Amino acid sequence: MTMKPTEYTVFQSRAGDRNDLAIPGAKAIGQALARRTGVSPTVIGSPAPALNVNWREELDAALPALRAMQSRMHDVLASGAISIAATSRCAVSLATLPAVAQHHPAACVVWFDSHGDLNTPGSTTTGYLGGLALAAPAGLWDSGLGSGLGLDRIVLVGQRDLDPFEQSVIGEHGMAHIGPAADLASELRDAVAGRPVYVHLDCDVLDPGIVPTDYVHEGGLSLEDLRLCCTVLARHEFVGIEIAEFQYAWQTDGDPVSPEFLLDAVAPLLEP
Repeated sequence: MTMKPTEYTVFQSRAGDRNDLAIPGAKAIGQALARRTGVSPTVIGSPAPALNVNWREELDAALPALRAMQSRMHDVLASGAISIAATSRCAVSLATLPAVAQHHPAACVVWFDSHGDLNTPGSTTTGYLGGLALAAPAGLWDSGLGSGLGLDRIVLVGQRDLDPFEQSVIGEHGMAHIGPAADLASELRDAVAGRPVYVHLDCDVLDPGIVPTDYVHEGGLSLEDLRLCCTVLARHEFVGIEIAEFQYAWQTDGDPVSPEFLLDAVAPLLEP
């Protein structure tokens, strides 16, 4: 079997950021991947201070960089390569997932996150752009970046902070949802059902205190849980992974935190 090439990308612009810790966090992941592979990633966007405003203003400010990221994803996936990306914030999925849906229509998206990110502009109670990140690619609202990802192609893993609207979407559409206390290996294998796999990893799916993240919710996955899941997924055709919400430090002006142990946990997907 011919080995697929791998393309590495680091998103370095704001995308609904509430603080300035995830852009350097994504850069740190890119640097760590480069040390492991000897390949320098393609960088999309330029750092800018967080705005921390409502979703509409955040999206308008982010659109140029998100369109550039989407163009990069189209190029990578059209070439037949595997995509490995550090995407800073979940809102970058507004750009990446429509490209995945177009180029890999049979693939499922495994969404590791403590949240569902299935809200719409009409349902959100926070106005946070990241909380709308999966809903637009799934066609629940129009971000201007496209959709095409059917709800039946989404496998939710680790969610434990779902609001009533998201719960209703999951229930009404029979979406696969694997909670953090589940038999992860068997339930994930059954939910994927042999399909090609694209992975979204929001680091807040992990139990608090493991990696620095913006949101903190108890009862998450351990690093061993994550590695087990990645081992299961590595047995399927692998389309790519985007790693989001890894913050550079535990607090502003804090000491940098290495992403190496996080990359060790997802190594089954990164290693040929």
